[in-house]
Amino acid sequence: MAMKRVVVSAIRSFASSGNLASSPLARHFHASAGSKKIVGVFYKGNEYAAMNPNFVGCVENALGIRNWLESQGHQYIVTDDKEGPDCELEKHIPDLHVLITTPFHPAYVTAERIKKAKNLQLLLTAGIGSDHVDLKAAAAAGLTVAEITGSNTVSVAEDELMRILILVRNFLPGHHQVIKGEWNVAGIAYRAYDLEAKTVGTVGAGRIGRLLLQRLKPFNCNLLYHDRLKMEPELEKELGAKYEEDLDAMLPKCDIIVINMPLTEKTKGMFNKDLIAKLKKGVLIVNNARGAIMDTQAVADACASGHIAGYSGDVWNPQPAPKDHPWRYMPNQAMTPHISGTTIDGQLRYAAGVKDMLERYFKGEDFPPQNYIVKEGKLASQYR
Repeated sequence: MAMKRVVVSAIRSFASSGNLASSPLARHFHASAGSKKIVGVFYKGNEYAAMNPNFVGCVENALGIRNWLESQGHQYIVTDDKEGPDCELEKHIPDLHVLITTPFHPAYVTAERIKKAKNLQLLLTAGIGSDHVDLKAAAAAGLTVAEITGSNTVSVAEDELMRILILVRNFLPGHHQVIKGEWNVAGIAYRAYDLEAKTVGTVGAGRIGRLLLQRLKPFNCNLLYHDRLKMEPELEKELGAKYEEDLDAMLPKCDIIVINMPLTEKTKGMFNKDLIAKLKKGVLIVNNARGAIMDTQAVADACASGHIAGYSGDVWNPQPAPKDHPWRYMPNQAMTPHISGTTIDGQLRYAAGVKDMLERYFKGEDFPPQNYIVKEGKLASQYR
């Protein structure tokens, strides 16, 4: 019942945000009769593509929708080559109708690309988070941008909980000792703690943030949240979480901070040197939201000084992260590639969601309202 209320309340929160900023331009969204050119940009599965029939999120398995699309006469191009003027994606920009991308291997849809894409009507995110699209340019061009809302919220919330525990218990140094043939309990225990009684604050309490709070409740933490919208009192009670309207007041209270807000012009670079300096010394930070919310060098410096005692996440700026990215080499980090939302279960959900959305598009039907990021030139308020 609590899970159901979390999801229902999150959907209501999205709907209540309303107030869409409209554009005078609008490309005709609904598909006209005839073959459509659909391009998907995914990461390569390589030798792993054949190891699991449900590994549908890679180039080779193409969300499992190739046969279905081609049987209806549509053209389906899938690639991982997305960067530079001579990449495979660029060749198809001028005449594609639908572009499917993912946050895990994002194809950056710039204003320049949108201008070139004369036939483009629909930008679909296979997953959650459409900040790889220039949303203002998409809205101005009258495009529709949508994602598979809820498809991997459980996947990301579980991953966040795992990362919290990895940092709190100082797990990685112990694991590295085993690999190196070492045995030094003191080298781990001197900074390993219990999660119980720690203050955990989530910056953002939408679908993922609420699922995380729900999973943290049995650990008997002091749970805080900051969001644009306050939860209903009944839900707050069920989650055991306290609303903090003032973010600057909440952050210094936290032993652990989890980032759960979208990347927008307002949140880009929010966690800069000055804000990090206000955090509790020894704070732990988990960020599976977007790397660009953080000032890259400020995080690296704070980890080096010990002000941030541990940083973990799967999001970088840019993605894929270059080999010299400072987060690869900073101390006390538990970083991974962008994997939290692309579990096999998550892939199956967002693949099914993409197929459902394409079916609606071909039939001229609207999408579920919570899936829209830009609807016929109208930009959702949380991304403005």
